[in-house]
Amino acid sequence: MTKNQRQLLITDWLREHQVGSQEELVARLSLAGINATQATVSRDLLELGAVKLKRGGSIRYVMPDQVEPGRAAEKLDRLLAEWVEAIIPAGNLLVLKTPPGSANLVANALDAAGLDEVAGTLAGDDTIFVAIADGTNPYSVAGMLQRRRSGA
Repeated sequence: MTKNQRQLLITDWLREHQVGSQEELVARLSLAGINATQATVSRDLLELGAVKLKRGGSIRYVMPDQVEPGRAAEKLDRLLAEWVEAIIPAGNLLVLKTPPGSANLVANALDAAGLDEVAGTLAGDDTIFVAIADGTNPYSVAGMLQRRRSGA
C-alpha cells in the first residue's frame, strides 16, 4: 500500500467515524492489514491537515474542510504566524516560504479557509504556490495574508 492510499483510508475514516487518537488509527490500519507506526500516522495527520476538535462531548480528529468557517480562519491565522517565513508576490501567484515539511499544513489551511481571493494552492516541502483568483491583485492578497500573519 502506498502512502497516498494509506492517507486516503485515514481521510475516509476521519470523515465517517469519530477517531479520537493516533493509536486508534494505527489499530484500524492494522485490522486492514497495513503496518504503520504511531509516528507514521502522526506525519500523515499533519500532511492531511487534520485537526483535533471537541464535538458532541468528545475529542476527535477532523479534516480541514470539516472545521467551522470561524475555526478555519483562526487556524489559518495561527499557522501563518507560526510557519510562514515569507510571502512573495510573483505574477499572478504568491510564493509562501515555510520551514521544511510545513508547506502542506499551511496550504491545507489556506484551502480550508475558503478565501475568495485564493483560487487554490500547490504545496511542496517548504514552498507553497498560491493561485490568485481572477481579477484579484496579488499584492493586495499578499498584504492581507501578511496582516493576518502578524495579527494586525
